[in-house]
Amino acid sequence: MLTIQIVEYIAKLARLGLNKKEKEKFGEQLSKILDFVEQLQKVEVKNIEPIAQITGLENRERIDEVEQFAGEKKLLDLAPDTDNGYFKIKTVF
Repeated sequence: MLTIQIVEYIAKLARLGLNKKEKEKFGEQLSKILDFVEQLQKVEVKNIEPIAQITGLENRERIDEVEQFAGEKKLLDLAPDTDNGYFKIKTVF
């Protein structure tokens, strides 16, 4: 199990203010996590190929093409104010 001093050091690095009870609790939890990581490091993975996903799905992409919008004039006519083919709005800043 991690010592209280190590837990205090980790808490300081993470800028966490912990009371005595929390230090004991987190010390136990961190110790369990580190024990599990130690178990994972013992697993032999030399002959296992890395995988990115297991579903077999592939991304489907389409060509990004610009299409002219036929209703542009209608939209500009509906706007309260326009200027040279653009919507005109009040200043935001």
